[in-house]
Amino acid sequence: MTPREHIQAHLKKAFDKLGFNIDDASLFTLEQPKVENFGDLACTAAMTLARVEKKAPRRIAQEIIANYELDPFYIDRVDLAGPGFINFYLAPACLQRSVIEILAAGEDYGRSAIGAGERVQLEFVSANPTGPLNVVSARAASVGDVMTNLLNAAGYRAVREYYVNDAGRQVRLLGASLDARYLTALGDETPVPEDGYHGDYLRELANEILESYGESFKNFPEADRQQTFSQKALEYMLARHKKSMERFGVYFDVWFRESQLRKTKEHLEILKKLKAAGFIYEKDDAVWFKSSEFGDEKDRVLVTGDKRPTYFFVDVAYHENKFKRGFDRLIDFWGPDHHGYIPRMSAALQALGHPKHKFQVEIIQQVNLLRDSQPVKMSKRAGEIIEMDELIDEVGVDASRFFFVDRRTSQQLDFDIELAKREDRNNPVWYVQYAHARTCNIFKKAHEKGYSTTNLRDTSALTDDFAMAIIKKLIDFPDIVAQAAQTMEPHRLPNYLKEVAAALHRFYHHQIVLDADDKIRESRLLLTDATRQVLANGLKLMGISAPTYMAKLDTAEDAEIV
Repeated sequence: MTPREHIQAHLKKAFDKLGFNIDDASLFTLEQPKVENFGDLACTAAMTLARVEKKAPRRIAQEIIANYELDPFYIDRVDLAGPGFINFYLAPACLQRSVIEILAAGEDYGRSAIGAGERVQLEFVSANPTGPLNVVSARAASVGDVMTNLLNAAGYRAVREYYVNDAGRQVRLLGASLDARYLTALGDETPVPEDGYHGDYLRELANEILESYGESFKNFPEADRQQTFSQKALEYMLARHKKSMERFGVYFDVWFRESQLRKTKEHLEILKKLKAAGFIYEKDDAVWFKSSEFGDEKDRVLVTGDKRPTYFFVDVAYHENKFKRGFDRLIDFWGPDHHGYIPRMSAALQALGHPKHKFQVEIIQQVNLLRDSQPVKMSKRAGEIIEMDELIDEVGVDASRFFFVDRRTSQQLDFDIELAKREDRNNPVWYVQYAHARTCNIFKKAHEKGYSTTNLRDTSALTDDFAMAIIKKLIDFPDIVAQAAQTMEPHRLPNYLKEVAAALHRFYHHQIVLDADDKIRESRLLLTDATRQVLANGLKLMGISAPTYMAKLDTAEDAEIV
């Protein structure tokens, strides 16, 4: 039982004794006090209960403390502070044993069953297959992938899905744009449509087609040629998207095509359901959905006056298809320009009988690429975007993923390329990876000195403030994972790993490990190994490598990285 679980179990007993209503799960929430000397964990239940019990929070807190059965192995003492905070001070023996428990759990440390097997589908990136993926897609890929890892680690059954918009006007424009590039490559100078796609990637594809097929398409009727080129360009771009994603360490469980929905005419079934429920009407030869009845600012067109299904209509069918596949909850990651799209989709799904909370949208804000604080110019290859692959080429996968998740998704991200490439403490991903490499290097040197690193069990010498600071961080890991999963805040994980790395570097800077007495060395090696395990587990959830060696480990400068 973890320290948090122990405290929560004993709080429940105290609440039962006092006859408090304990249906509210927030009563058992434990927070880290903002003031360092105010305990290791704090409970704010007294403030919540005060409204129900009609008593002062401090009085309720006093009653809880009086009825709390203190186990000295886990808790050193319990104090009352401020308006009603209950502060718990963990016992040294509890913290010392936690190191052994972390090592016993190994790669499973941090995992929980809090999600109770709920089936969750995460749809992210889903970029139109009309050009290369850009840096905003890269941020969405990082966030979506890490969130899926976090949810699965917290006991949910989460899957990744990519929606391929392979139908509609943009695909026709793609074919027309490639057609222009092809004819130009044949010497027949043809302008790309003004609202078409102008990047050099289509020139490259046109040259590939010319090499493979020569002039065989030249005499096709224009409509047939452009339709053929639409499909060729579509498959070409989709293959590039898949390759970019896999290079970035993102492997989607499902690639779902819009054309599949249109072929099965699932959107027509949606129309029948909405009509039967009374949420459809006709006006100006179009078919409208009464989305305003569910909080949207106005009603929405499903079928245009010329009998074409709108993109929104097909998208509703796609989300209904997700529920048909057995998912309990849908989470979409959209760009900031789609914020206004949320109410109408939520309205449609509610009209189809799905509770509002079953559909969730996370908005991922823009990325501003900088180089030494100056904006990066647009890509020459891709046109008005910065390609995802260009960023990976220069910065690498690890730094890119870390930087993209390191801020709240609701915040615009200033991504400084030069900072991401630095090999010093100012680069957060380097700083965390270096901490992992440092723990590995300590064990490497222990082997070189002939010290045994197997069958170590004694942690009783972990009594100093630096060791205690690390352990208190390490025992938070399962809660960090669970909280990040439940709140959809993946940035909690990199922020936590930075704190663990800082605690490790401070410990290493101030304490002797290998040249200490046998008992102290054994305890500190165990702590070092537990820190390595937590860093490795956290980096794995982020899809980032955990290096065992980094160059500065062999320099005098290494000692100064704190």
